[in-house]
Order: sequence, then C-alpha cells, then structure tokens
Amino acid sequence: MIKRRDFVTCAGAATLYQAASPKLLAQTAAPAAPPPASASASTTMPMASAAEAGTAAGPADFTLHIAPAALEVAPSHFVSTTAYNGSAPGPLLRMREGKPVTIDVINDTDAAELVHWHGLYLPPEIDGSEEEGTPPIPPGARRRYQFTPRPAGSRWYHTHAMAVGDLHRSTYTAQFGFLMVDSGSNPGRYDQELFLALREWEPFYTDQPMDTDDVDVLGPQPERPAVLNTSRSGGLEANSQLFSVNDKALGAGEPIRVREGTRLLLHLLNAGAIENRTIALPGHEFHVLALDGNPVPTPRAVKVLTLGPGERVDAYVEMNRPGVWILGSTFDPLRRAGLGVVVEYANHHREPRWEAQPGEQWDYTVFGDPASAAPGRPPPDHTIEMVFEQVPSGAGQFDLWTVNGKPYPHQGELALEQGKRHRLIFRNRTDDSHPVHLHRHRFELVDVNGKPSSGILKDTVIVPVYGRVTVDVVADQPGLSLFHCHIQQHMDFGFKALFRYA
Repeated sequence: MIKRRDFVTCAGAATLYQAASPKLLAQTAAPAAPPPASASASTTMPMASAAEAGTAAGPADFTLHIAPAALEVAPSHFVSTTAYNGSAPGPLLRMREGKPVTIDVINDTDAAELVHWHGLYLPPEIDGSEEEGTPPIPPGARRRYQFTPRPAGSRWYHTHAMAVGDLHRSTYTAQFGFLMVDSGSNPGRYDQELFLALREWEPFYTDQPMDTDDVDVLGPQPERPAVLNTSRSGGLEANSQLFSVNDKALGAGEPIRVREGTRLLLHLLNAGAIENRTIALPGHEFHVLALDGNPVPTPRAVKVLTLGPGERVDAYVEMNRPGVWILGSTFDPLRRAGLGVVVEYANHHREPRWEAQPGEQWDYTVFGDPASAAPGRPPPDHTIEMVFEQVPSGAGQFDLWTVNGKPYPHQGELALEQGKRHRLIFRNRTDDSHPVHLHRHRFELVDVNGKPSSGILKDTVIVPVYGRVTVDVVADQPGLSLFHCHIQQHMDFGFKALFRYA
C-alpha cells in the first residue's frame, strides 16, 4: 500500500495537457434531421436490429458508443478504460433549450450500462438512475432517448452504473462528456471557448488516508462531534497517482494558445470519481458567471475555483498577463502528477510558470444576491434534516456511509409534496467533504456553515468537513429522485437515498 509521504515524493515530474478547444469542438456530434416532437421516451433494441430500427425511426441527433478504449494520457502511458466514442471527454452534445432531441446510445461492452443526463429535468425512467426506475442498457443493445432539454446551461452526461469495489466500472472509467443546453442568451463577450474536465486515472485502493481535504483552509465546523470515534480503523480508500485535464496529463500535449487582450470562456467540470479539486491560473482571475450551469446573481472575480465531483463552473478569464502559465491544481503533488494544462500567450516560449495562491479560499456565498436578505425569503413548507455519518470498515474492507443513521435503501421516509418548498439541512458529521447531488431538481443555497446566501441555484454542492449546508428545493419534478454523494466509493457503500413525492 502506498503511503501519503511516498505519494507526495513520487508524484512525478510536471507533465502537460493538450488544448481542448479545437479538438473537443470537432468531436461535437453533428445534428441530423430534426427528431419527432414527442414526449420524453426511450426504447431498447438488440444490436442485430439496431441499424434497421434506427432507419425506421429516422436518424438520431447524436449517437454515443460505449466501448473499450485506450487513451494515451501521458507520453507512452496508455490507460485502458471504457469511453464514449473512444475519447475523453466524449463528444460535446450541444442542443437548444426547448427543442426536442434524439440520442442513440450503443452499449458495446459486456456489462449493463446507464447514462445519466446530469442537471436536466427529465422523467425518472430516462434520467439514468436504476434506483429511480431507469432500465439499464443491456450488453450489446442500443437505446434511443427522446427528450426536450431544459434548463439551459452547462450540463453533462456520465455513466451511473454502480462500481461496488470494481475500479474498472462506473465513474472510475472515461464515460463522461459535456452537454451544453443553449438558450440564445450569450453569457458575455468572449473570443475563445474551452471545455475542460478534471480527471484522475488508474485508481487503486490504499489503507492510508490520501484525500486533500486536510490541506484546504477549513472554516467553521458546526457538526464536529464533541468526542471523535477513534475506536475503529478506517476501510480502504480509492486514490490515484495520474491526473489530467480532459485526456492529457500536464506536459503530454499542446498548450492552450491565447493572445493578449482576448477573453477566454471556460466551462470547467470535475468529472472525477474520488475527490474535490481546487485550481488556479496564476496571474489571472476567474470571472464566475454560473455554477452548475445556472447564472449566479452576483458575478465575481476569484483567484481559485473548487469543484467537487459533478460540479461545473462557467467563468471567463481576461488574458492580460503575457507569458506561459500553468492552469492547474493548487496542491503541488496533484499538479506534478498531471492535474494541469499550460496556457501559452502568442510569441511567448519559456518554461511554464506556477505561483502559489496562499490564503485563497472558495466560498459559494460571495456569488449570492446581497440585496435579498436570507431572513426575508419565503419560509419553507417542510424541513427535512439529513445527517451524514461514517461507519469505519462498516462494509467489510470499506467504510459504510449513512444518511439519518441508515445506508441505502431507505424506507420512503424522504417525501416531497408537489409544489411545496422544502428546506433540506445537510449535516456532515464526518471528516470528509461530500459533494452531494440531487437528481432532476435544482436547489437554492440558504446558508453554508451559518453564512447566509440567496439566489444561487445548484444541483450539486460540497458539504464541508464537519460542516452544514442548508438548501431550499421546490418539488416541481414528480417521481422518484435520487440523492447521493458524487464520490463514487461513498455512493457505492451506502451514501444515497431516494426522494419520493407524497
């Protein structure tokens, strides 16, 4: 088993990513003939008849092919994985809000698969969660999805199969891609647009804690128990020593090339399965426009961004500091192990430059509406408390994670009332930060560790170590809705629950 000090020592010489813009945009699936305007639906066909059935129903707007792939993440370092259309990210799916689309998904693997359309309002039967009732796509089968995309903004798609200890399944693989729902309103003038996903590769299990929560600047800890349980040792944890932006580790590809005076629009995604990540671009600031694809009430410039698995940030950068820089992790061992990309100004050729960002800390609430005081918001119709706890080695070799004292499944105690506002209070009584995601809904941040907020809409939020986050959600999407931690291992071992409509 590798230990933290060994990881820090051998985290590798700096390596660099290939710019995503021309490559990724070229991967965008070309729209075919307009799909029929029908209700959201999906159909499954065996591979033998897929072509005939596809012809009979007309061509799809997009086609995703799930199959084994070998990706050269670092020079002569190939990663065997499963991907969409042989690339990571998969093809950019760009669609118009309110315009029906048809997507064919072909499963050319030997295991059943699920595709989750993260951040979209969709019926449970096609949302992509087996817990909600979405049927898996059998090995060797094709499924056709038809739906009307909404809401507008940066969404994404990814596998929602469970891994349950198998590090070659689910979000440990390269099955992820960007999904952009355009509304026609421009988020601001920009000269270049890039889609960048943070990733880790070749995960392994270790009995040594290796997450980076402990190197973050910690705020208040209102849920910290008076006495910590140290009577039992923890279980195995997934980790990695190879990281990338999109499919290239730092140094392995061409840099992002920019010109002085231009504005670079970034669509950033943590597509990893293991940990929250904090990134910076020294000498520059991120002008945050949207969180999880939803415009923020107060756009603001910040020096660092923190994204939990599943989270997205849309931000532009004014390219006004000529030179050669590294956009990457603020944690040195991760950046040296590949979590970064070079940004090179025209006519500048030198060693990439990195500068530490001491004291900079991510804070959701700075993007809220200062004019709308939290005490003035409408009171909730219902309040639901959700306590997150950890049982060390409670699942054999692994830790068990519980919501309100129980691992999944629960017995229907989490009920939403149609049309009502529900206040969800997330109480994290563990020493991990949890990026929790609610399917098929958006929620509004009410407070983070007691600091009030208003107007920030998200579908995934990090609940800090021993922290508390309060959100309001309006029950406007009837049907089963899965709630879970987006760290794959936590979800696999208990950290999920189903909301039902009363």
